[in-house]
Amino acid sequence: MTDKQRKKIPLLPLRGLLVYPSMVLHLDVGREKSVQALEQSMMVDNEIFLVSQKEVNIDEPSKDDLYDMGTIARVKQMVKLPNGTNRVLVEGLYRAQIENVTDDDDFYHADILTIEDEHVEKNEEEALMRTLMDQFEKFVKVSKKVTQETFNTVSDIDEPSHMADIIASHLPIKLKEKQAVLETANVKDRLQKLVDMIGNEREVLQIEQKIGKRVKKSMEKTQKEYYLREQMKAIQNELGDKDGKSGEVAQLKEKIEQAQMPERVEEVAYKELGRYEKVPQSSAESSVIRNYIEWLVSLPWSKETEDNLDVNRAEKILDEDHYGLEKVKERVLEYLAVQKLTQTIKGPILCLAGPPGVGKTSLAKSIARSINRKFVRVSLGGIRDEAEIRGHRRTYIGAMPGRIIQGMKRAETVNPVFLLDEIDKMASDFRGDPSSAMLEVLDPEQNGTFSDHFIEEHYDLSKVMFVATANNVSNIPGPLRDRMEIITIAGYTEVEKVHISKEHLLPKQIKENGLKKGQLQLRDDALLKLIRRYTREAGVRGLERVLASLCRKAAKIIVSGEKQRVVVTEKQLEELLGRPKFRYGRAELEDQIGAATGLAYTTAGGDTLSIEVSIYPGKGNLTLTGKLGDVMKESAQAAFSYIRSRASELHIDPEFVEKNDIHVHVPEGATPKDGPSAGITMATALVSALTGRPVRKEVGMTGEITLRGRVLPIGGLKEKSLSAHRAGLTKIIIPDQNEKDLEDIPDSIKEGLTFVPVKHLDEVLEQALTEAVHEG
Repeated sequence: MTDKQRKKIPLLPLRGLLVYPSMVLHLDVGREKSVQALEQSMMVDNEIFLVSQKEVNIDEPSKDDLYDMGTIARVKQMVKLPNGTNRVLVEGLYRAQIENVTDDDDFYHADILTIEDEHVEKNEEEALMRTLMDQFEKFVKVSKKVTQETFNTVSDIDEPSHMADIIASHLPIKLKEKQAVLETANVKDRLQKLVDMIGNEREVLQIEQKIGKRVKKSMEKTQKEYYLREQMKAIQNELGDKDGKSGEVAQLKEKIEQAQMPERVEEVAYKELGRYEKVPQSSAESSVIRNYIEWLVSLPWSKETEDNLDVNRAEKILDEDHYGLEKVKERVLEYLAVQKLTQTIKGPILCLAGPPGVGKTSLAKSIARSINRKFVRVSLGGIRDEAEIRGHRRTYIGAMPGRIIQGMKRAETVNPVFLLDEIDKMASDFRGDPSSAMLEVLDPEQNGTFSDHFIEEHYDLSKVMFVATANNVSNIPGPLRDRMEIITIAGYTEVEKVHISKEHLLPKQIKENGLKKGQLQLRDDALLKLIRRYTREAGVRGLERVLASLCRKAAKIIVSGEKQRVVVTEKQLEELLGRPKFRYGRAELEDQIGAATGLAYTTAGGDTLSIEVSIYPGKGNLTLTGKLGDVMKESAQAAFSYIRSRASELHIDPEFVEKNDIHVHVPEGATPKDGPSAGITMATALVSALTGRPVRKEVGMTGEITLRGRVLPIGGLKEKSLSAHRAGLTKIIIPDQNEKDLEDIPDSIKEGLTFVPVKHLDEVLEQALTEAVHEG
């Protein structure tokens, strides 16, 4: 290694450029300090120090912004260009290292230390030169950035340091890597470094070429597909199919974009759309995929209506649409009040239970109107297949989503009032149990991720307000019943039916039958008789049919010209509608021995039930007739056993069983009867027949009996009370434990009835039987 030399020299910072020793090249210089440095150099010895900046965007670099190693060059020529910059021709001489940089205001001065090449054994350098030339030759063949002329020039160079610098200057490598070559004073190390760099560059170039070939091939394939598609479009246009499948795909894509689906569902939709695009239109799978996508885009995923949480407005609407039904209205208003306070409440699941015609379905419509939600109804009567609820797998021919998803599609919002009509009429068979499939739908903790077999993706039902209707709650399986809040709607009283007829049914039928206001007038006494003698139901559906019939009769009279106005009185009712169809069980005209009036609950509301007992000579056989069910038969057996065990206390001959046969009959034998509420009625009739004490004519009773004479509670007290009121009874004997249910009975009914709560059969007999004993 030769001695190093220190000197002070003007400095020219280079941006994005590096000059090696032995290089000759043009530089464009524009910065004022750089121009001054050049002029200073030309005034002294034409030498200038060229060093690269680390960052190209710095206009006035400090020592830290410059690399430590640069090149001392000779300025051979400087020409001023018209645009104000100076073009300079420089020739690199040798390496130098910065020790200090001085800013003289006009230009930069650098204190430098010259660096000379370090050589090792000549044979090693020779071997590395050959390797480098071999690598460089291969690089030139694959690279478009280095010409063959450059290679020819380099191959004529014998001096290793010069060769390394020239090759480095022509390589398309980063400035940082070029600087690393400049800073390597050891010639052997410099050659080795270049061999490695060229090897890496060759590998990169080869990979680029492979990628280029693949891209070209892909482009050719894309161009081919584009050409074929254009041909297909042209053929479709000629055949009259202007849009073809591509048009369908574009429409479906637009629908997916507009559907506002959750991200996971949108991914599935696009994936299926890609499959649809590839499958031939004639394929059966094509229609299956299209049908699936159509269902996905037609479902409401995020669209919802804004609830109107005005409780007073809702109460007004419910009162407009329905007379009575206070409990149901109160529950709906409670729901609205809670939602207004919390703003986040899961949709409640109400079950309106009651006889046909009491307004369960129309009440659900009123609920939807009162809270400003869409209404959708699904009838579940007779459903036996689980797939009706959960949908079919898409692999089946004619597969469709279940009734729930179909209903949501019709609703077009995620928060409708969804009516599940006749939920107690679902049945199960070999195709599955639809009531079990409903468990997920009606569980507020699960229905946020409802899964339909056809849609497959989770669908959120948590914002839906489900309302179910049922005639007989006992037919609903326990787990399903447990998920619902059951609100019982009993039958209407006569007073309520009169109001409903005047305010809703009659005006509606007058309008539907083409009559004008005032052309038909129905007097109050006629309306009451019509309700009592021409209809027999808990609801008002049959009543509406009779009123419609009355309107048609009036229309015929008016059209025929007989009268211009029809006024219907109680007497004229039979002329228009014929003889009365029903005779409600009326209270007996006098006290009867062996006949007691019981109260029964039916799906059409309440009814009175006369139980008769006949005693005749025999051997103690107990005969039961009247098409009684197992429960009523067991009630009769229990009553009979109790009377036998208490015969002496009841003043009955203990040997009556050995001498007599007993026949218990419930009239209307063609009608099946069953239920756990006729026990005390049968016992009272038996005691009356055996003791000869008449049963009071104004007394009705309901309750079950045990072998010890205790009276057990029953259900349907409101309906039974209505039937007792209709029949003209004035006293009702009820189980003590049912006293709490009296608050559900309308005041108009309570005013005409006396309720007597009892705990034991002795109390029943005391209230029901007269003291008199018929002789004979």
